[in-house]
Amino acid sequence: MNNAWEVWMRREIKVAALAMTTAALAFTGGSQAQQPPPQFPDMTFFITSVGGSQGANFGGLEGADRHCQALATKAGAGSKTWRAYLSTQAVGGATAVNAKDRIGKGPWTNAKGVVIATSVEDLHSPNNKITAETNVAETGRLIPSRFYTVNQHDILTGSQADGTAFPPDKDMTCGNWTKSGEGNAMVGHADRMGLRDDDASKSWNASHPSRACDAASLVATGGAGLLYCFAAN
Repeated sequence: MNNAWEVWMRREIKVAALAMTTAALAFTGGSQAQQPPPQFPDMTFFITSVGGSQGANFGGLEGADRHCQALATKAGAGSKTWRAYLSTQAVGGATAVNAKDRIGKGPWTNAKGVVIATSVEDLHSPNNKITAETNVAETGRLIPSRFYTVNQHDILTGSQADGTAFPPDKDMTCGNWTKSGEGNAMVGHADRMGLRDDDASKSWNASHPSRACDAASLVATGGAGLLYCFAAN
């Protein structure tokens, strides 16, 4: 009887130990899943980690700004007023808006503490520090450049190189950020690299028009419908 009892006890101990180990692993996994995202309360510039749900259609500038604000809030920088670096055109009775006029005065710093530009003038000069190494999302992770298999360096701007809006004769803003099908939007190369060794290929805000306004077309030309976001205050 003693031997049978000992065998039974050893079996019960093993079962209990296994149950405790499983519970501990489940608890650890749950804790990891509940960890908050990295916090960067001091950042004043980032590239969105994700695009909108409808390609270049953000519901206008207000929707694009909300996208920036929501991502910044998750990263602990929601106390600032965030603006998307986007221009709009004077079409359909709308007033043109220049991207450079809606982002504040600077300076702007990314999540890693790198000063991207000290002023609007500096941002639109060859001196700005927007490069493949400094293009950081609000999560602290680099945006994939041409060095990566999946390239996302096309950033929506709808702007000319000096940060101003295009004339109304040709759509360069996907219908002022309300189209997710046919149309075009000017994009910049966040990594300052392209297929040619020219100014357009190296431009962070005015490299070439998108193929169309839907998400698939934005991806096809090396993007993901991402935005530049600046703290305006």
